[in-house]
Amino acid sequence: MTIDNSRRTFPSEFKRQIVQLHKTGKPNSEIFKEYNISSSMIGKWAKKYQSIDYQENKDTKLI
Repeated sequence: MTIDNSRRTFPSEFKRQIVQLHKTGKPNSEIFKEYNISSSMIGKWAKKYQSIDYQENKDTKLI
């Protein structure tokens, strides 16, 4: 029996889409079933992209 210990990698745009699903209220359990992504991973991505989006919005100046 062989165990594959390789990590899956996901593009940033995919992560943002998952975070958007999470933000709109889709339960993590449904996201897990559909995309096979753990609840903890969704939380990490949400935290990461929330801070990135905040920084981008902070840097945007209104004229």
